[in-house]
Amino acid sequence: MFESLQERLGAVFGRLTGRGALSEQDVTEALREVRRALIEADVSLDIVRSFIDKIRAKAVGAAVLRSIKPGQMVVKIVHDELVAMLGGEEAGIDLQAPAPVGIMMVGLQGSGKTTTTAKLAKRLHERQNKKVLMASLDTRRPAAQEQLRQLGQQAGIDTLPIIAGQSPVDIAARAVQAARLGGYDVLLLDTAGRTHIDAPLMAEMAEIKAQAQPHEIVLVADSLTGQDAVNLARSFDERVGITGIILTRMDGDGRGGAALSMRAATGKPIKAVATGEKLEALEEFYPRRIADRILGMGDIVSLVEKAGEAIDASNAAALAQKMQAGKFDLDDLAAQLRQMKKLGGMGGIMSMLPGIGKMKGQLAQAGLNDSIFDRQLAIIGSMTKKERAAPEILKHSRKQRIAKGSGTNAAEINKLLKMHRQMADMVKAMGGGKGGGVMKKMMGGLGGKLGLGGGLGGAGGALPDLSALDKGQLEALQKQAGQAMPGQNLPGFGSGGIGGLPGLPRGLGSGLPGLPGLPKKK
Repeated sequence: MFESLQERLGAVFGRLTGRGALSEQDVTEALREVRRALIEADVSLDIVRSFIDKIRAKAVGAAVLRSIKPGQMVVKIVHDELVAMLGGEEAGIDLQAPAPVGIMMVGLQGSGKTTTTAKLAKRLHERQNKKVLMASLDTRRPAAQEQLRQLGQQAGIDTLPIIAGQSPVDIAARAVQAARLGGYDVLLLDTAGRTHIDAPLMAEMAEIKAQAQPHEIVLVADSLTGQDAVNLARSFDERVGITGIILTRMDGDGRGGAALSMRAATGKPIKAVATGEKLEALEEFYPRRIADRILGMGDIVSLVEKAGEAIDASNAAALAQKMQAGKFDLDDLAAQLRQMKKLGGMGGIMSMLPGIGKMKGQLAQAGLNDSIFDRQLAIIGSMTKKERAAPEILKHSRKQRIAKGSGTNAAEINKLLKMHRQMADMVKAMGGGKGGGVMKKMMGGLGGKLGLGGGLGGAGGALPDLSALDKGQLEALQKQAGQAMPGQNLPGFGSGGIGGLPGLPRGLGSGLPGLPGLPKKK
């Protein structure tokens, strides 16, 4: 979402931090570039002006210009103001009210209200163990109520039975009564939208609000809306009174202006963001983490949290046991590749690692993308059970059959087998050791073993083992990444870049697989 903004700001701050001393003119020119970058990212002009004025007031002071590292001081000021613009601290859905807590979902047609309602219901049920009832008040869009019912079935969430001919206000009244009688903790009301804001829409929203008395009124907005997002948020806030915002399509290729503008324009917090079509693709919005990503500082905490959610504890423990016994076959390698895909693939993982924005040219040149894992998995999937357990039996005729079945060639199969052989030898060598961090150490030097040239991994470049750290310690490490600032090396990452990914949170067994290496710089 913030890729173009991240690139522009990275270039600006790269020039600043590369200088030993800064003049007021240097800062002014840099802020002019920041202003252009924000406007190109579709941030509202009024908000850009206010943002730049605040930074200028702090950045041209003598304490900054005469500091030991003035460039980094300016970047820190921009970072802090960016966090403030995004809301400061995270603000999730507020459930501190007598049950059933009413949450009214509002927004324009096509913004993803119905799907977001189901995503939110599933998250509240699974994460906070809440008994949730969903009700569709959209009587205008064809099959809108049926869509919510089917989403409820997929998510395992109850929906209010559909009665044809009822008005939205009557449905709201019935939903409140059903939620009380059924002992539900949360009631989610999915309201109708329009293609544009009009008087009838707002009148209907006001009537529903008066009838249902919701504790939260959440605006669901498309993050690709651009500068119109500000007008949208202000209109709903003035006429209905929203308490928060959920942004959809944050996985798209938009420029991110909506996320940066809506919070600053309305003063209402962004509660969550939708990052995909699946019902699991809803995440809390953390202003500091988003600011870290925009400025290329990565997001280690989110990566480790995502790992804890995505990876099956029993499978990880079973793999750790096998590795302690010195065993690692091609089925185990396939399982590790699938884990990386679960975490969002190569792009999803690398976007959360500090400084990776500068390596995009190398990544593209190396062809480093998720198709690598797909090809590797296709090769393994074209083998028999016996071949996966004992790859040493793979001779020329078998490789020809596998190549045809996987749509690859003998060279790719040989690369995969070489990578597996080196990893299996490493497992055998470490078989007598204790399980914690074994996978991380084994995969830390994975660079070059996928046939992509010399790696950046190894002990010097590996991430520190995060398996024993709690959330507070992880956040401290993230701050350390922030203090390093763009252009600097985060302690523990080495000057070369990225090695193995961190181990899993405590109790989940073995660590995550490492990343493939990149070609060495010429």
